[in-house]
Amino acid sequence: MTSTFSKRKTKISKNELFSLAKLVFLIPVTIIIFLLIFLWSSSSTIISGNVIHLCFQSRKLNDLYCISAGSHSNLEASSSLSSNLTTSATKFVDDLQQKSTRLGIPIPPGYHAFRNGMVKSDEELLVAYNDVEDQLEMHRSWTSTIQNHNATLCDGRGVYVYDLPTKFNKDLVSQCADMVPWVDLCDYFSNDAMGEPVHKLGKGWYQTHQYSLELIFHSRVMNHPCRVHNISEADLFYVPFYAGLDVLRWHFKNVTNVVKDSLGLELVKWLESQPTWFKRSGKDHIFVLGKISWDFRRYSNSNWGSRFLELNEMQNPVKLLIERQPWHLNDIGIPHPTFFHPQSDNDITTWQLKLLNESRKSLISFAGAARPDAPESIRSILINQCTSTSDQCTFMNCSSGSCDQPESIIELFIESEFCLQPPGDSPTRKSVFDSLISGCIPVIFDPFTAYYQYPWHLPQDYKKYSVFIDQEDVRNMKVNVVDRLMKIPAGEKQNMRRYIIYELLPGLVYGDPKSKLEKFQDAFSITMNNLFERLTRLEV
Repeated sequence: MTSTFSKRKTKISKNELFSLAKLVFLIPVTIIIFLLIFLWSSSSTIISGNVIHLCFQSRKLNDLYCISAGSHSNLEASSSLSSNLTTSATKFVDDLQQKSTRLGIPIPPGYHAFRNGMVKSDEELLVAYNDVEDQLEMHRSWTSTIQNHNATLCDGRGVYVYDLPTKFNKDLVSQCADMVPWVDLCDYFSNDAMGEPVHKLGKGWYQTHQYSLELIFHSRVMNHPCRVHNISEADLFYVPFYAGLDVLRWHFKNVTNVVKDSLGLELVKWLESQPTWFKRSGKDHIFVLGKISWDFRRYSNSNWGSRFLELNEMQNPVKLLIERQPWHLNDIGIPHPTFFHPQSDNDITTWQLKLLNESRKSLISFAGAARPDAPESIRSILINQCTSTSDQCTFMNCSSGSCDQPESIIELFIESEFCLQPPGDSPTRKSVFDSLISGCIPVIFDPFTAYYQYPWHLPQDYKKYSVFIDQEDVRNMKVNVVDRLMKIPAGEKQNMRRYIIYELLPGLVYGDPKSKLEKFQDAFSITMNNLFERLTRLEV
C-alpha cells in the first residue's frame, strides 16, 4: 500500500543491530513491536500471555479502553504507517514507566531490555499494522459491484431472521426507561428506533441515539427483499440479539461479571440447539452490535463490559459494529447511526442541494469537550488553538449539554468547512458521520478513528474526504491546526466537499424502514450486498 503519512525513519548502527539480534532471543518479537507501537497510539500497553492490549483511558471510566492483538508471524512491512511511529526507545520506556505508575498497570516484560537502548527498524515495527491493512484489503475484496439500491439481486440467496425468544431483544428494549441512569431512552427507541422527529431540520430527521443500530438494522432486515421464511432456503442467518443493549444496561449498575455474561451465554446455547448453526460452523451467521468491540471483550483485570465476543463460539460469525477490533477479521465496522433517515431518493437529493448551497461561514468547528482526566488527550490543545482564533474556529462545548440537540450539531457543521474529530473515549466518533452528512470535511488525528474501521463505506484514499493531522504533532506542539487548515486551497476543499456530498453521503445514512430508495444505496443496503458477496467469495 502506498504511503500516505509523512515519513519518520530510524538510523540504526551495526552495534545496535547486533544488540537487537541477541535480544530477539530473550523477548518475543511481537511484544517488542507492540510496546513501541504504544508511542504512535498515545496509549498504555499491557501484555498478558500472548495477547497485547493497546489501552486508552476513558473519561467516564476507571478502567482502560483496550484493543488487543495476539502474536503474529508475518514480518512484512506496511509502509503507510511508518510515519506514525516515533523512533526513540529511551523516550518510549520513560513515557511507559510514567504512565504505568500513574494508571496502576504493571511494567510490561522486556522493559529493562528496552531501557538498555535497543532500537527496532520501521520494517520490524509494523507487523501489527500490516495485519490491520491486510484485513481491510480482505474486507474490500468482498465489496459488491451492485451500484444502486434497485439493483439488489438475491440471485437465489436468502437471509433468514431467527425468531429469538424475546429476552434477547424486545425485553431489553422494554428496559429503556432505566437502562442508563441519567437519560430515559424510550423516546429514542420510538419510530423503529429512529427516535422523535426533528422538524426544524426537515423531512427525514430524527433524534436518533448513537446506540440504536441493533434496532434499526433489525427493522431493515425484516423488510429486506432477500429475506426468506423457510430456513432451508437461507444462505445467511441474521441473529437479532441486542447485545449492545444487554451490556449497556449493566454498565452503571453494581452487578457481577457472571450477571453481565449470562444472557450472551444463553444465546450461544440457544444457537447450538439450531441445526443451521453447524452448517458452516457459524461462518454464515451475522450479528449486529450497536456498541464498540471493547464493550464485548472484557479482559481479565476489568469489570467493564461482557466477554461475549471472546467466547469460542463467537469467533466464526461476522460481527458488524460501530467500532471494530482492528485485529479480528470477522469484526467489520459499519457507520454509526446519524440523525438523517431518508424515505426516498428525493429526500437525499434535496439535502445534497442544500449542502452545496451553504455559505460555510466558519472555517473550522469543534463540537466536543476537554478530557482533563486524560492527559494524553489532545482535546484541550485543540480547544485552545480554536478559541484563540475565534474568527476562524467555532467551539461548541459539549460538557454544557449544548450538543444534545441534533439541530445544534447539524447547524454548526453545515456552516463549517472543517470539523475537528479527535479521539474521545475510544478512537471512533459518531461525530465523524454527523460531519460527513453535513458536508463538513472531517479532520482526523488517529487512523483508527475512521481509516481502519469502515472499508465498505469509506474509500481507501482518505484524502478524498478528510484531512489527516498526526495527533503526536499536535501533542508536541509541532503544528497549529487552524494555521494548517487555513492553507488548504479553496479548490481542494471544494473537491473534497463535492465528493463527500455526492459520493459518500447516501451510503452513510440508514434509510427509514419504510424507505423506497431506487437510485441510491444507503448504509444498510451496502452492508447487506457485501455480506452476500462475501459469502460468494468464501465459497469459490
